Amino acid sequence: MKTIYLAGGCFWGTQKFFDQFNGVVRTEVGYANGPTQNPSYEDVCRRSGHAETVKIDYNPEIISLEKLIEYYFMTIDPLSYHRQGGDMGIQYRTGIYYEDASDLPVLEACYSKEQEKHKHKMEVELLPLDNFYPAEEYHQKYLDKNPGSYCHIPKALLTLSRKTRTGETEEELRARIGDLAFEITQNAATEYAFTGKYDDFFGKGLYVDIVSGEPLFTSIDKYNSGCGWPAFTKPISENAVSEFTDSSHGMLRTEIRSIGADSHLGHVFNDGPRESGGLRYCINSAALRFVPYDELEVQGYGEYKALFND
Repeated sequence: MKTIYLAGGCFWGTQKFFDQFNGVVRTEVGYANGPTQNPSYEDVCRRSGHAETVKIDYNPEIISLEKLIEYYFMTIDPLSYHRQGGDMGIQYRTGIYYEDASDLPVLEACYSKEQEKHKHKMEVELLPLDNFYPAEEYHQKYLDKNPGSYCHIPKALLTLSRKTRTGETEEELRARIGDLAFEITQNAATEYAFTGKYDDFFGKGLYVDIVSGEPLFTSIDKYNSGCGWPAFTKPISENAVSEFTDSSHGMLRTEIRSIGADSHLGHVFNDGPRESGGLRYCINSAALRFVPYDELEVQGYGEYKALFND
């Protein structure tokens, strides 16, 4: 077993991100490379000089140090000084800290490879580990204990290693639904406004998850919001979708995902029609498949025909 220490902004998200990978044996959040001993979280927040860091114990026969560092750079802005996401301060600086000097050539090669992608010098520290103090217990596995809490790492990256819930490999799913739908549902991408095939479409029928086929919305609740994406006042049922806090791109939004396949669908906003509850479910066309009313029976959705008889 080997160990590497990575500082990538708020350690809640960094720990959650690395816990998903096969070969990562154990993770622990703590405070590294500061000038004082045994700091508390309050000390660190008062600029003690320590970095919020994740200690990663890993099996190099299963996952390499190179791969861990490749993953690490996916989660940070390497040009940002003392800031990641919405968090600012010296505790949120980025850094790669090593105990074993024999790891340094590998780390330097990884660092140089990443630096070549940027015009400006990266702000990521590459240093020997001077000290590491475990954080308080309530910080350990924080996002497992408090799902839906703030995280500066996009949700799509927190499930990077998984197979899809349909049992397909990612390559198989991409081939079945297409590149755009894959990037939206699996990696939380967004189609360009006014380009989706259902933006200005108001046929009678059912909208289902393109990944799993689970029913999500009906044409009854679709309306023309003018936003450039299909808009609905509500999902087909309360348990059809789940909500998550999304702090990506410098914004605070509520992400909408399907319950069954966990597909990213879009976001919900509170600027919808007041007479219909005041919500606007802004959904990517490519995340949906439309089933016309006349084909509900033949496509296996006959039980939903009654919704259109009210």
